Amino acid sequence: MEKALLIMKFLNLQVWQRSVELSAEIYRETAALTDFGFRDQITRSALSIPSIIAEGYERESLRETRRFLDIAKGSTGELFTQVIVGNKAGLLDDATAQRWQKESEELGKMLGGLRKRFLEP
Repeated sequence: MEKALLIMKFLNLQVWQRSVELSAEIYRETAALTDFGFRDQITRSALSIPSIIAEGYERESLRETRRFLDIAKGSTGELFTQVIVGNKAGLLDDATAQRWQKESEELGKMLGGLRKRFLEP
């Protein structure tokens, strides 16, 4: 796939759109948390997923784009872990934690598939 076709196309990616929605939901749902360290960490990891996808798609080479998709996929694992910790620490209720775990896992799978489908040499 020619790089020129990828520029700003991240806006149309379902994985980008869903990660934006998840990030916004996490910001809303954690706004009242008084554990500022946890709140900052979980919101930053959620925000990094769509941000890194966008950054990767704006890079000049397919190699760089692939690398950024790998980093975004790693951020889904980071978020997944933080949700588990937040639930075990009593900061997130079971239903919210399960929903966010499922979505972060699905986003990771989508990113893996995107990398393989569109960007493998």
